[in-house]
Amino acid sequence: MKILNTINALQNWRKSIAHDKSVGIVPTMGALHDGHRSLIARCRRENDICVISIFVNPTQFNDPNDLATYPVTFEEDRAICEAEGVDAIFMPQYGDLYPDDYRYRVSEDRESCLLCGAHRAGHFDGVLSVVMKLFNLAQPRRAYFGEKDWQQLQLVKGMVDAFFMPVSVVACPTVRETDNLALSSRNRRLSSEHRKKAARFPHLLSTDASAAEVARLLKTDGFKVDYVEDFKGRRCAAIHCGGVRLIDNLPAPETED
Repeated sequence: MKILNTINALQNWRKSIAHDKSVGIVPTMGALHDGHRSLIARCRRENDICVISIFVNPTQFNDPNDLATYPVTFEEDRAICEAEGVDAIFMPQYGDLYPDDYRYRVSEDRESCLLCGAHRAGHFDGVLSVVMKLFNLAQPRRAYFGEKDWQQLQLVKGMVDAFFMPVSVVACPTVRETDNLALSSRNRRLSSEHRKKAARFPHLLSTDASAAEVARLLKTDGFKVDYVEDFKGRRCAAIHCGGVRLIDNLPAPETED
């Protein structure tokens, strides 16, 4: 397995791959868990070559403290990648991906302003900008994203279509823990008390109550609620539990005519 720390290293590695070989990419910010394993496994099955990016992207953080406390676990991540048969890990530095210091960026001015975008100014500009850079550098045939980040998934698909990028964006089902909490790198920041409490989040989100009622119930349970809204057939929500922001989505309940 190759560890590629620079743009030149990635580009030279990419040039060494035969044109008839398919490349798949799983963009990550590290702190890998079983959800990432599922993305990697599918990428491995559907492509000749599997590359993972690990980069905690500062341009998508609107809260400096959130960036500072984001878990960094490279040795664990490396072991997972080796076990899953990853061919290469791309681990750039900020100056590599942003030689312009983020003067140029990708923006979307409608759906990126909703849901998480309404509470995290500039977040999706950072997401779309870094994803476009990764696609341009790795030149993958397929890219793998989890459905847990539903809004992000829709925006990446929209960007690919808008810019005629030759990449298929593959949506992969959310992987959950035994109590149905969606796997997330942020879960490890929850205390044992708040981790137990967080299980109420998917439970309440899965009820047939209206979005407004679910938001009320979450607040009654002591969560800080950013939003609970139905979006493109999904019920999407973001809450704070013990100071940790968690997101999730499930199929929106069917409404009677």
